[in-house]
Amino acid sequence: MPNPRISVSQLRQLIQLRANQLTTRAIGRALSLSQGAVSKYGRAVLASCGTWEAALGLEETELERRVFAARRLRPVPSTMAPDCAWIHTEMKRHKHVTLQLLWEEYHGVHGAAALRYSAFCERYRQWAKRLQRSMRQRHFAGEKLFVDYAGRTVPIYGASCEEAFRASLFVGALGASGYAYAEATRTASLPDWLGSHVRMLEFYGSSPTILVPDNPRVGVTKADRYEPELQRSYEEMAGHFGIAVIPARPYRPKDKPKAELTVLLVCRWILARLRHQRFFSLEDLNAAIRPLLDRLNDRPYQKLPGSRRSMFESLDRPAMRALPTTRYVYAEWKRVRAAFDYHVEIDRHYYSIPHALVGQELWARFSAATVEVFHRGQRVASHVRSYQRGVHTTIPEHMPKSHREHAEWSPTRLIHWGASIGVNTGVVVEHLLKSKAHPEQGYRACLGLLALARQYGHGRLEAASALAVKLQSPSRKSVLSILKTGRDQHPAAPTAELELDLPEHTNVRGPTYYH
Repeated sequence: MPNPRISVSQLRQLIQLRANQLTTRAIGRALSLSQGAVSKYGRAVLASCGTWEAALGLEETELERRVFAARRLRPVPSTMAPDCAWIHTEMKRHKHVTLQLLWEEYHGVHGAAALRYSAFCERYRQWAKRLQRSMRQRHFAGEKLFVDYAGRTVPIYGASCEEAFRASLFVGALGASGYAYAEATRTASLPDWLGSHVRMLEFYGSSPTILVPDNPRVGVTKADRYEPELQRSYEEMAGHFGIAVIPARPYRPKDKPKAELTVLLVCRWILARLRHQRFFSLEDLNAAIRPLLDRLNDRPYQKLPGSRRSMFESLDRPAMRALPTTRYVYAEWKRVRAAFDYHVEIDRHYYSIPHALVGQELWARFSAATVEVFHRGQRVASHVRSYQRGVHTTIPEHMPKSHREHAEWSPTRLIHWGASIGVNTGVVVEHLLKSKAHPEQGYRACLGLLALARQYGHGRLEAASALAVKLQSPSRKSVLSILKTGRDQHPAAPTAELELDLPEHTNVRGPTYYH
C-alpha cells in the first residue's frame, strides 16, 4: 500500500472536526493541510463509510483499509494535453486572440478530456518559459519589421589586394516569423539606408504595418522616448509604402529583440562562414550572402514546428499589404532659406522661388530629376534638376515685376523697339548700348526711354531723339531735357537757346542744322 499523504490519526481528527460542522478552511488550518487535501479525504471517508459518525465507530485498521482503498480504486480521468506550439502561433496570428478563447476552442474539441482553464494556462506558461527570452514578446502576424545595422563590417579589397573600404551589413527581421533579410552596402549613409529598406520590402514582396529601427542618426534626427523626430526622407519613404515608423526607445535594446537576435544569427550563420573569403566588390559579397541567408530562413526551429520561411508563408505574408504599384523614387529633403536674390542653393546650383518668400523658412525636396520647394506643406516652385555649379535656374514668374521687365529685354529687342517708334529713337537706343563696355549696362537707360514713350508719346519721343541726334548728344538725359523744355515741338529755335537747356556734359560738335 502506498504511503498516505496523511496519517490515520490525522484522518480521524479530520473526521471528528467534520462531524462538529467545522469548515474546510478551519480544518485545514488546524491540521496544517491544504483545503484540497481536506476535501479529497473527506469525500473518500463519505464514499467508504457513509457518514461521519459511522467512520468514527470504526477501528483504525478498518478505517485505514476502507478510506485508502477507496482512494486507490477511484478512476483517474484521462486528459488530452494542449498543443502549446499551436497556442503560441494562434496568439501571434491575431492581436485579439486570448488564452481564454483558445481554451474554449480546445475544450470544445476534447470535452471531458480537456484540462481546466487554470491548468491549461499553467501548462502553456511553463512551455513558453523554455523558449528563448526574445521570443517572449508577443508579435502579431505582419505587424512589425525590425531593422538595424550589424556592428561588424566586411572589408572590400581593391585590384592590388589593398583594403578599399569596409562594407556595412543591413539586417531586417519580421516580428512574428523571424524571417530574415541581410545585405551589404558601401556605407550606412541615407541613400544606402533607404535603398536597403526598398530592396528588403521587395525581397518580402509585401509591406508590414510598423517599422522598428534603432535610433540611427541617418533615420532619426532627434531620438526621444516619447516623440522621436524622423529624418524627412525616411518618413517620406515609409509613407510611400504605407508604413508607420516607431523607433525603439533610446538605449533600450530589448525593444527590438528580433533585430538583436537576427543580427547575432547573421553574424554567426553568414559572416562567420565567409571569414576566410576575400571580396573585391559589393556584388560579390551580396552574391555570397544570399544562399547563406536562404539556408538560415529554411533552417528548422529548435522548439517550434517549421522554419522561418514556412512561418512567413503561413503567418506573416497573408497579413501583410501588397507593395505600391508605383516604384519609390529616392529624394532628399533640405531646410533652406532664400537669399535676397530669391534663389535657394542645392548642391551649388541656385533655383528661384517666388520673390515674396525671401527670408522665409522653406523645405527643398530634390531627386535625381527634379527640385521642388515647399512652404508650409504647399509646393511653391518646381525645377528640372541641374548639376552645373554656380549657375542660376530662374522662372520669370518668380521675379519682381521690375526685375522681370528688365530680364525680358535684350540688345536686339531694345534696338527693335526703338526702331518701331522711329529711326532716330533707334539710333539713340543703339548708341546707349554701344557706348557701354557691356550692353547690359545700357539696359537701364534704354528702359528709361521706354518710360518717356509712355509719358510723352511716341511722336514727341521720336522728334526729341531726332534733335538729340542732330546735336550729336544721343543720350537719355538730352532727350529728357528736350522733352521737358518742349524743344521737340519748336525745332526752329536758335541753337544758343537749345544749348543752354542741355545738360552740362552734352558735347555738341560740328555745325548746327535747322529744319
